[in-house]
Amino acid sequence: MLKVKNACKTFLAGTVNEHKALCGVDLHLKPGDFYTVIGTNGSGKSTLFNSVAGNFLLDDGEIILDGVDITYMKEHKRAKRIGRMFQDPMKGTAPDMTIEENLTLAYSRSHKGLFSRAIRKKDSDTFREILAQLDMGLENRMKTKMKLLSGGQRQSVTLMMSTIAKPKLLLLDEHTAALDPVSAEKVLKLTNEIVGRDKITTLMITHNITSALKLGTHTIMLDRGNIILELSGAERDGLTVQGLMDIYYKKSAKVFDTDSMLL
Repeated sequence: MLKVKNACKTFLAGTVNEHKALCGVDLHLKPGDFYTVIGTNGSGKSTLFNSVAGNFLLDDGEIILDGVDITYMKEHKRAKRIGRMFQDPMKGTAPDMTIEENLTLAYSRSHKGLFSRAIRKKDSDTFREILAQLDMGLENRMKTKMKLLSGGQRQSVTLMMSTIAKPKLLLLDEHTAALDPVSAEKVLKLTNEIVGRDKITTLMITHNITSALKLGTHTIMLDRGNIILELSGAERDGLTVQGLMDIYYKKSAKVFDTDSMLL
């Protein structure tokens, strides 16, 4: 489903501040795979996401999504195939538009073409059913503007927006980091349910190692622009945070900065 081959990206090349963010990264996700991504600050996690999403082009390498080479595809065209959520609950939505209008905007990417304010009753009924899954009463508040929702409510709606059109790939960029623990747990539970039910191929960045090992099917660890570890199956099942830290130490010959890695 997603193939990243020899992905290389250097920022400020040729200067004293040169930073090699990706150093020949290879990654292959099969349909329905759910990869959690961990690593210290500056390890290349966000650079990997931004290169897949099309925020910038790679210096070298290629990105294949569902058999289509998207390496040089414009970001807005990739957005039709890729759903994305950010850490900031204020990003990814139109704050002055209602819940219903935001869902329509997301839904129209694959179902209706250009956004229309003439929301059909059939679509409205669909949105109501989707929002009811959140168990937050938002199905009765569809005319409420997004900016009036709490962070947890907003991220929950954004999750629905990111998955309503059944994207080829879902990118979750620390999408619960700004939430309180109760809201974060609820959004993670919803994420796991939706991704599993709809078999959406997913990459999720998290600084919470417990969540990284608990959710999804695979866990990868980046360090200095390289994938130094990939875990799945029996090797991943039952692995503790300390166990993963010990593996990391052996792989990279340095210890975690617990302030930056652990919640």
